[in-house]
Amino acid sequence: MKPIEIKRNRLWLAVGFVTVIALGIASRKFPWLFPAFVGKYSGDSLWALMVFLGWAFCKPQASTRNIAALAFGTSCLVECSQLYQAAWLNSIRSTTLGHLVLGSTFSWLDIAAYAVGVLIGSLVDASAKSTCATRDACSTK
Repeated sequence: MKPIEIKRNRLWLAVGFVTVIALGIASRKFPWLFPAFVGKYSGDSLWALMVFLGWAFCKPQASTRNIAALAFGTSCLVECSQLYQAAWLNSIRSTTLGHLVLGSTFSWLDIAAYAVGVLIGSLVDASAKSTCATRDACSTK
């Protein structure tokens, strides 16, 4: 029996992407709305989840494992780029969009938060795929 090939639904990925961006911005602008134990790292986890959703949108037929590796690798590369403090790059980081995308200061704790965000994305993705495998309602094109 041939396994069912399940393609991710790009509309839902786009909705998730925008929702995660909104939650990430809210976590920075209104930190009191989020539990104290997540602190500043909720935004970092959401950033990595956004990267996961972005890669899933670009590569809808890739395995969850490959999407997770791409998302975590991208997140770590951006974090490590913060070790490079050239004037031209810092001028980009000083803008709101530049700071949201590139960050400013390297931290190992940010990498741990990225791992949490990618793990959440992976678990939701794998769960959605297993649910779709048992129902006809999901996109199989």
